Amino acid sequence: MTNETALTPIRWGILATGKIAHAFAADLALVPGAELVAVGSRRLESAQAFAEQYGAAHAYGSYEELAADPDVDVIYIATPHSLHLENARLCFEAGKHVLCEKPLTLSIADSEQMVALAQEHGLFLMEAMWTACNPAIRALQRRLAAGEFGTPRHIHAELGFVVNADPSDRMLNPDLGGGALLDMGIYPLTFAHLMLGRARSLTAQAELLVSKGTESGKEGAIDLSIAMTGAYDNGALATMTASMTSWSSGDAAIATELGRIDVTGFHTPSSIVFTPIGQKADWTDEDTVLEPVVIEPDEPVLGRGYGNEAAEVGRCLRAGLLESPLVPHEQTLTLMRQMEEIRNTTGIRYPGE
Repeated sequence: MTNETALTPIRWGILATGKIAHAFAADLALVPGAELVAVGSRRLESAQAFAEQYGAAHAYGSYEELAADPDVDVIYIATPHSLHLENARLCFEAGKHVLCEKPLTLSIADSEQMVALAQEHGLFLMEAMWTACNPAIRALQRRLAAGEFGTPRHIHAELGFVVNADPSDRMLNPDLGGGALLDMGIYPLTFAHLMLGRARSLTAQAELLVSKGTESGKEGAIDLSIAMTGAYDNGALATMTASMTSWSSGDAAIATELGRIDVTGFHTPSSIVFTPIGQKADWTDEDTVLEPVVIEPDEPVLGRGYGNEAAEVGRCLRAGLLESPLVPHEQTLTLMRQMEEIRNTTGIRYPGE
């Protein structure tokens, strides 16, 4: 890649103006070669305020106008999960590449359809799984795979916080794919996948909330909390939890025969430390804790980490790629299949299913 090519600007549009869109736009400003050109919202006033705040040249009161903007190369979709497929279809039909907020859709069938649409139109598609693009996670993944810290035998990852919101809020609304699994559980599942590979089997237990969707009026069952276990190759196991009713550490740990890796804030790490443990002479002896090793990222984390997924999109587009090697379509679809399997076994369902 030449320096001239590397500096070719990638012109972004942002579809929707909610909380996650604000976080993405703030980090996008830190990405070399990225330019926020346009924003679209269902309300023109919201789009105009967003454009003024983040320096976008164009503000549109509809998603259709945003997709039609000839100055936009790629669109970041920041709507609720249930709207992703129709939003992505609109963008693809307008010839725009897509970065779609996770999870890609509510179901594996819809996710497969979105991937097929991208391939049909010859356009780039990536799920916005910032954890997989985080430089610290990538450094850990690479060094763990190289055997530097031993063989991973067990992973634990947990993510939870208390959601105090109106039932119409997307986190609690079954119409919008509410629940802990899709918003939080996807992170420990992804972390385990990145470190251990594809799960051979998964089991789960969930605390369900049965309620009617505020738009459809139809009954659904979302999970307030969920606990999952996974079995992986070479006998490795993972325990993973997500909750909207309690506070967890938000951390992860990887246990190997050589010691323990602690990942603080694992979905966007603030620190990763390997603590080696010396060999015992026999079971009566105490462990010998050796000097900890700090695992540093190979490149800077851009902002809160959303910038790194945007930078990866830019890298792929400049290289002419239609999917990212960091977040390949098959990885996204594998995790969607896992979550659908978990939903089926725990009774999580959305209106109309």
